[in-house]
Amino acid sequence: MEDHLPQSVRVERRPVSERESRAANGPDWDRYADEYQATHGAFLGDAGFVWGPEGHTEDELAILGDVSDRDVLEVGSGAGQCSRWVRIHGGRGFGLDLSHRQLQHSRRLDGETGIGVPSVRGTATDLPFAGASFDIVFCSFGALQFVSDIDDALAEVRRVLRPGGRFAFSITHPTRWMFPDDPGEPGLTATQSYWDRTPYVEVDDASGVVSYVEHHRTLGDWVRLLARHHFVLADLVEPEWPEDHDRVWGGWSRTRGVLTPGTAIFVAHLAA
Repeated sequence: MEDHLPQSVRVERRPVSERESRAANGPDWDRYADEYQATHGAFLGDAGFVWGPEGHTEDELAILGDVSDRDVLEVGSGAGQCSRWVRIHGGRGFGLDLSHRQLQHSRRLDGETGIGVPSVRGTATDLPFAGASFDIVFCSFGALQFVSDIDDALAEVRRVLRPGGRFAFSITHPTRWMFPDDPGEPGLTATQSYWDRTPYVEVDDASGVVSYVEHHRTLGDWVRLLARHHFVLADLVEPEWPEDHDRVWGGWSRTRGVLTPGTAIFVAHLAA
C-alpha cells in the first residue's frame, strides 16, 4: 500500500524487467519507510493485522484460519506487524522483505513490543527457505504487485509450502487500474483499459533511473496463475468500505470505496 509520488519523477507505462523492478522498489521502500511507518503505523498497529486500506483485520475476516502452532511466512513483511499478530496468536511467524529500512523498523518494533519476528532481507522470486517449511504463506499488500516475474514468485511459494498449505494475499483490486489514482471524484471516471497490463513506472527526472514499479494483472490472470502452480482457489474476498471509516490512504477513500472495490484478497491452498 504505497501512496507517495515525489515531485521530481515522471510517470510512464512501459515494460519493465524483474531486475529493473527490484532495483527500483527496494531503494524506494528504503527511502519511504520512515514516512510510511510514521503515517500509517498507528492504523496498522505494532502487532496488528490489517488486510487493506479499508481497515478490515484478520481478527474480523479470519482469512488464514487457526495459526496456532503453525509455521507462517509473510512475504513483503515490512515492519512485521502482521507476523507479530501471528506470534501473539500462537503461530511461528517469520518475515521477508526487500527493504533494509523496513526490516530495521521491524527490529525496532520487536524491542518496543517484546515480540520478536525473525526476518530476512530477500525477494519473493527467490525465497531463502527450505522446501516444505511452512503451513501458511501470506502477503498483505506486500511484494506480489511489485514483482515482474510473478510465475517465479508463485513457484517459490509452492516450493516452501507443505502439501495442503494455505496461501493468501491482498492486492490493489485489479479493476482500480482503470481509474486515476485519485481519492476524489476524478478517481471515479475510467480512463484506461482494464486489460492493459503495461506496468506503472516512475522515473527520477534528475537521473533518468526507474524509481518505482508496479505491475497489473487482471482477476482472471491471478486465477490462472494460481491454477498453473497447483493452488486451489477457496475464496476471493472483496472487502466493502466500512460505514464508520473515513481515512484517506493514497487513492483509497470513502468517496471511491462505497462505489467500487479497492482491495482483492485471494485465499487458496496447495493441492495435496
